[in-house]
Amino acid sequence: MALDSPQHPVIAMSPAPHQGCSTTIRSSLSYQILLFLNQWYFGLFFILEIFIFIFKGETLPYAPGVLSLEVLLLFLLLIIEQFRIFFGKKGNLTERINGVAMSIFLSLPSLSVTLYLTFWQSYVLQLEVILTAIEITFIGAEFIFGLLFIITFARAAPY
Repeated sequence: MALDSPQHPVIAMSPAPHQGCSTTIRSSLSYQILLFLNQWYFGLFFILEIFIFIFKGETLPYAPGVLSLEVLLLFLLLIIEQFRIFFGKKGNLTERINGVAMSIFLSLPSLSVTLYLTFWQSYVLQLEVILTAIEITFIGAEFIFGLLFIITFARAAPY
């Protein structure tokens, strides 16, 4: 006896797709990949900067308190970057504009601290210029992709 005979209905019919429900995924894969890569890169960047500050503190003459303020700025950048990346990922995956807008807003202080580390700290090594240039590129690309995400969602939002 065959399995698909009327006496043995083994094969289940799949339910009909829902009428009127949209199951399209509108989150940005490019934006998500950038945020993921930046999260890993920033971890490496932070660790290398700590080692660079240890090296500079041992070999270069700093004015009292300046090195500790620059290290404090690096830890502030760590906090800002973690929140910025978190809000960007969360907003993108949940397809909500608010999270991505917060990520874009936090890009400005993050960019400011990174530019300070690139140009205006007491001693800037060539390695730091390269590391911060890569971080600035990530921040800029995520800023642009975040704006594109918001524009795309604002156009697609039902009224």
